[in-house]
Parts: sequence; structure tokens; C-alpha cells
Amino acid sequence: MLIPFHSLIRLFLGISLISSVLAAEESTQNESSSRHTNNWAVLVSTSRFWFNYRHMANVLSMYRTVKRLGIPDSQIILMLSDDVACNPRNLFPGSVYNNMDRAIDLYGESIEVDYRGYEVTVENFIRLLTDRWSPDHPRSKRLLTDENSNIFIYMTGHGGNEFLKFQDAEEISAWDIADAFEQMHEKKRYNEIFFMIDTCQANTMYTKFYSPNILACGSSELDESSYSHHSDVEIGVAVIDRFTYFNLEFAEKIDKNSTLTLQDLFDYYSLEKIHSHAGVRTDLFKRDPKDVLITDFLGNVQSVMN
Repeated sequence: MLIPFHSLIRLFLGISLISSVLAAEESTQNESSSRHTNNWAVLVSTSRFWFNYRHMANVLSMYRTVKRLGIPDSQIILMLSDDVACNPRNLFPGSVYNNMDRAIDLYGESIEVDYRGYEVTVENFIRLLTDRWSPDHPRSKRLLTDENSNIFIYMTGHGGNEFLKFQDAEEISAWDIADAFEQMHEKKRYNEIFFMIDTCQANTMYTKFYSPNILACGSSELDESSYSHHSDVEIGVAVIDRFTYFNLEFAEKIDKNSTLTLQDLFDYYSLEKIHSHAGVRTDLFKRDPKDVLITDFLGNVQSVMN
């Protein structure tokens, strides 16, 4: 029996409509879920000298957090520009603390520093991101990411309008980081990047980004300082910055199976807590932060892409 022509048209239109709906649903699902197979962290303290103790405590606190949530040392690059743990002024030799109760030694036996002291330079940071090394550069000091990698990049130190100091000797600009990220994109070195920075005028450091799938947040606006949280009388200096402190306070609620999202974290920021205007940039990022699990960046990978 022949099927009438108008019935065939309706059939084809129906199939086309179903296909469109399924494609739209798949697209929506892909935009709300991450398609990555591995997580990496790049954690950088750019300051030297004892009075910048808090910057080393900042980055070591983040190091402890990502390790606790499952990222292995083999996928963490830790850059410490000074070693306050061994500074002769330190009343607690070999230890670094971020709280007055000194309950947690951040500089414990399990720490693995990849770049220390004068190895922490603008050049080495850019080379790390872009993987432009000589053939004999150790694999343990390379960022061995690919197009399926989610990367959490945290930086802390002294900065200003669109620059961050390294070792009080040189500066990296917002354009430098933006161009490095574009090289990473061209070389398929990431799936998504979450960039966090704690410094004065921090939010100016991500204004020049132009590559896709980058989410950024910072501690302070243009012409605004970033403030320390508290000092330890015996140590004699501030031991952590406010922005990092409240990120860590929020992170303590999280375990490897947490369903808390980056939007939950951003909603936790307030002027009352941080004493400066924390900022977030989302326009380059495909997913809505309310759909992005914090563990998509700070934790281990829970599933593998099909």
C-alpha cells in the first residue's frame, strides 16, 4: 500500500522535530555538565620577605584544600617564591600557620614544592602554562594538561592596576596572562579554566582575557586594596588574607561528593566579610556558575567523559 505524499511529509516533519528536541536537550545537558577527565591546580605565591608571610599561607591553604578534595600532587604545580617556614624570624621553625590557634601546620611532611625561591619568575610561569620547555625539563615540573583538563589557577601577592609583582623584581600584566591562556587554547591544553586571584586591584587582572571557557574571580576592584584577615601576635605578622580566608571557610563545608556550586561560593562573598568588592567574570564561560560543581575544579574527577 502506498503512503500518501502528505502523510510522508508529516512523518518527516515529525522525525525532524523529535531530532531537534533531542539535540537541544543534549546541548543543554552538555552546557550544564563538564566534559573533562582530569583536574589540575596551579598555585602561585609571588611575594618574598617575612612580612609577606600571609601570601605563602594563602597559597599553602589552597594547596591543602585541593589535596583534601582529591587532586594528587602529580597534578598540582606549587610555586613558592619564599620559604618563610625556614626564616630565622619564625618562632615555629619548619611550620606555617593560617590561624591563631595553629591547629594545622600547612607546611607538613607531605608538601611538594615544584618551584621555589628564584625559580618563581614571570618567564617560568608563562612557560609552565604554555608548556614551552627544553626537552630535559622534568615532567614533574610541567603542566601536562590536554583538551579534557579542567585547571584551577590561584595567584596571590602584591599587585596594582592590571599587574602582579613577582619577587618585588618584575611584573606580569593582565595581557601577559590573557595571551598565555590564548596559547593554551590554541594548543588544546584545557577544557575549562577557573582563575582566582587575591591581590590589590585583583579584578583588573582578568579584564583582558579573551579565550573561551575561562571563569575568573578576584578579591578587589580597580583602585581598591585587598586586606589581611588577622595577625598572630607570636608570629608577628598577618597570617592570611580576607578573600582567601573566606574562600577557605566556605571550602571546609565541601567534601569530594559535595553538590555545592561555584555560584554558591560567589554568593558567599560580601563586602562585610572581605572589606573589598570581590568580582566575578563569567562572559567567556559557557556554563552557568550555578551548574558548576566546585569539585569540577578543586576536587578529583568523579566521572569520565564518554
